[in-house]
Amino acid sequence: MQKVLAAAGVASRRVSEDLIGAGRVAVNGTVVTELGTRINPEVDKVAVDGVAVQLDTTKRYLMLNKPVGVVSSLRDEHGRPDLRRWTGQFEERVFNVGRLDADTSGLLILTNDGELAHVLAHPSFGVTKTYIALVRGTVQPRTVAKLTAGIELEDGLITADRARLLPGSGGQNSMVELTLHSGRNRIVRRMMDAVGHPVVELVRRQFGPLHLGSLASGEIRDLTKVELGQLLTLSRGAPESTDRQAEEP
Repeated sequence: MQKVLAAAGVASRRVSEDLIGAGRVAVNGTVVTELGTRINPEVDKVAVDGVAVQLDTTKRYLMLNKPVGVVSSLRDEHGRPDLRRWTGQFEERVFNVGRLDADTSGLLILTNDGELAHVLAHPSFGVTKTYIALVRGTVQPRTVAKLTAGIELEDGLITADRARLLPGSGGQNSMVELTLHSGRNRIVRRMMDAVGHPVVELVRRQFGPLHLGSLASGEIRDLTKVELGQLLTLSRGAPESTDRQAEEP
């Protein structure tokens, strides 16, 4: 097991042995302290200090700050700018987790891990996404309350998990932060239209535990070990589901 942990980049082989001896490593939910324990990296689930570890070194996990005007597709049939500008940089065939419409910028995850992508993209798993919307008009506190109380749209009731008016709002436009896990098409724009404040600009700042941070528009990077551990832990703790649906805010 220590050899597999070292190959996965968790720590050196010697430090991995120390982690095992200290009872900080679990295999399939059971703490293992015996050095030399044999595991199957393709089947067994390993965690260190309760944080999941990816043993399959062929998997790739990336964060892109998608610019406005780019379609969330690996090949757009209408010839619009698409994700090939970034995916072509990697040997692995990575794909996007869910979608952001062409007019929306922000955090987009690219990976070749289908199991993780399913959990992150499907609304039944409750993975939240946070958006910052610049909207027309002066948004009142009662309007923010409507967003969390629930709004009836043509395809049913929708409720934001959280909503708040950001400082500096006022005048002709306002800034609203919305957090939700819905997978409905263009849902943020439709919600804001429904309360009388059409979206002018929209950016996704957060996807589950991931934050866009200072990543500039058009830039892409690998997830850190900490970020990946958070995502894998989230994925492994999710209930089973067979339906698949991507979101497009």
